[in-house]
Amino acid sequence: MKVIAINGSPRKKWNTATLLEKALEGAASEGAETELIHLYDLNFKGCTSCFACKLKDGISYGKCAMNDELTHVLAKLKDVDAVLLGSPVYLGNSTGEMRSFMERFIYPYLVYSANPTTLYPKNIPVGYIYTLGAPEEYINAFGFRKVIELNEGVATKIFGYSESLYSTDTYQFDDYSKYVSDRFDPAAKAKRREEVFPQDCEKAFEMGKRFVQRQKGMK
Repeated sequence: MKVIAINGSPRKKWNTATLLEKALEGAASEGAETELIHLYDLNFKGCTSCFACKLKDGISYGKCAMNDELTHVLAKLKDVDAVLLGSPVYLGNSTGEMRSFMERFIYPYLVYSANPTTLYPKNIPVGYIYTLGAPEEYINAFGFRKVIELNEGVATKIFGYSESLYSTDTYQFDDYSKYVSDRFDPAAKAKRREEVFPQDCEKAFEMGKRFVQRQKGMK
């Protein structure tokens, strides 16, 4: 049993990465082998619309034909039992790196015909973990709810199952006094970091644990 988490944040030790690590801890508690991959360590681009993954009888049919530092990651993801995708919310969406990754990861498995609708070889859960510095009500105000629903819908169609977890009003800086950020209350932010973020970490742990239990039940 293998579970891979993809960190779409430029930070390796902050909110998004922490939640992904907790989710992997949950998966490991059920006996899964786990791995965390940081997209910002890799030199890659998004889809270039070459359509090699759609070419009839082509050598790259059903897989991305591009060859760069993401290629070996995509190869690993074809054999996993669950995937966790984590990203902070920038301007109402996932980071550019995460979006580029999703293009390369998901699109090759999408078939332009009624049947079959996916070329991914098995049914696995895909979990999205989002973090944002704004309060929860901004999810709807920014239109991010639609993004969550769209990503879940696409992942469910291609991989079989998807769910999302988001952590809001997160702690963004070590020292708020160093930054122009007077719209925030540092004390309230610190209190939420101490009291609410651990609850989100527990939810992430349970997601990872639940995904492995789901896959065990399917075998």
